[in-house]
Amino acid sequence: MGKTTGFMEYARASAPYRDANERLRDFREIYTGPDAAHLARQGARCMDCGVPFCQSDDGCPIHNLIPEWNDLIYRDQWREALDRLHKTNNFPEFTGRVCPAPCEGACVLGITDPAVTIKDIEMAIADRGFEEGWIVAEPPSVRTGRRVAVIGSGPAGLAAAQQLNRAGHIAVIYERADRIGGLLTYGIPNMKLDKVEIVERRLDLMREEGVEFRVNADVGDGSGGSIDVRDLAKEFDAVLLATGATVPRDLPIPGRDLDGVHFAMDYLTQNTRSLLDSNLADGNYISAKDKDVIVIGGGDTGTDCIGTALRHGCRSLVNFELLPQPPATRAPHNPWPTWPVIFRTEYGHEESAAMFGKDPRVYLISSTEFTARSVDGGGNRKNGRKVSGIRTIDVQLKDGKFENVPGSEREWPADLVLLAMGFLRPEHAVSDALDLAYDERGNYLAEYGKYQTNVENVFAAGDCRRGQSLIVNAINEGREAAREIDRYLMGSTELP
Repeated sequence: MGKTTGFMEYARASAPYRDANERLRDFREIYTGPDAAHLARQGARCMDCGVPFCQSDDGCPIHNLIPEWNDLIYRDQWREALDRLHKTNNFPEFTGRVCPAPCEGACVLGITDPAVTIKDIEMAIADRGFEEGWIVAEPPSVRTGRRVAVIGSGPAGLAAAQQLNRAGHIAVIYERADRIGGLLTYGIPNMKLDKVEIVERRLDLMREEGVEFRVNADVGDGSGGSIDVRDLAKEFDAVLLATGATVPRDLPIPGRDLDGVHFAMDYLTQNTRSLLDSNLADGNYISAKDKDVIVIGGGDTGTDCIGTALRHGCRSLVNFELLPQPPATRAPHNPWPTWPVIFRTEYGHEESAAMFGKDPRVYLISSTEFTARSVDGGGNRKNGRKVSGIRTIDVQLKDGKFENVPGSEREWPADLVLLAMGFLRPEHAVSDALDLAYDERGNYLAEYGKYQTNVENVFAAGDCRRGQSLIVNAINEGREAAREIDRYLMGSTELP
């Protein structure tokens, strides 16, 4: 490494977010741009560790060449750093913003000291690449004549399509929504990933490269106006299913059908669509303004619901979590280099504290019933009954099982309840039409590393194959699936 003692000389200093009180007034990105000198010092903290676990299976799923580009940033060789980054990652401007950075959890320096700020450096390299004009369209010089249909335009589908296109194949992406991007566009709010400045910028390059995008293209069994996937399997040389895990985990307690109880993804999707269509002027979204909001479930989706509700101007906000509060440092059963399950304050929690003076999270709590009130005039879509609150009971963990705490029943006011408890599996309209095999969880059955389903020319990658996971895992599977499709089509492959 260029600065062998850098990790002893410089402390970790993450790039700060914009001030919470300021960023709550808009949906612009929460990030600030650190200067090159700051990033050089942080890059200098990367150790000559011998075995870089940051790019191992416990660290980066796409095996980013992290020590190499950390060193290049220390040496002020930004263009070379970008070249290293693009060797393994199609979309570093996405992962640098929204990946939770398992690489930092596996950083060797993190055994004794705070880890290197890998995520900050990755985002800065990608942003500098666009600013300098180094990132340009890379259309293939030769076309093979082979055509591949990619169903789903999330990170797995986009990564696969770009790789297939670079191999000379025609890649056509089918997206049932009105915009390309899947989770990147409608699952992640604009303040974490700007749709125009960041997502569309990359999509425009892919269009220039020759990738074809078809929106409002619902692929299924041919019923209800959908495109029959069986016809696509005949028309194209190969089909890649990258449909994501879109069946949400529900909360089947009394009152679940009340007006005002919504899945988190419905809430986030409607908000982003309205924001992009009209800057929220059309009113075509679920508003949290002047409402008592309860978000059930932690994780990134729950945090995104918190941040969105705060920007709407909610009256109050509480976040229920069934699990206990994580420890401040690694527990004995959670050793390095596994992902550190520790207490974290994310951007939404920080914003809630800025608005209401406290962290919104309540741990070890279980919801038992939604309570209702009548709506004046009745006749609304939920029979004139709207949610007014939630009854809960505290729980405790005993011998690995949850037990209710007697006498701990409570009732919480709520005009809007958002269910952010994760996702179970992919929807099955496409796969049932193909007679696809499933694993025990209902995911499309396709061997990792091969990605081929029981239907010869149909492949699967991303969350629809592995279950709900990280964007970086989806990109990795999209890249690897493209490699295997190229091998299937051509007999050999030069894709990584």
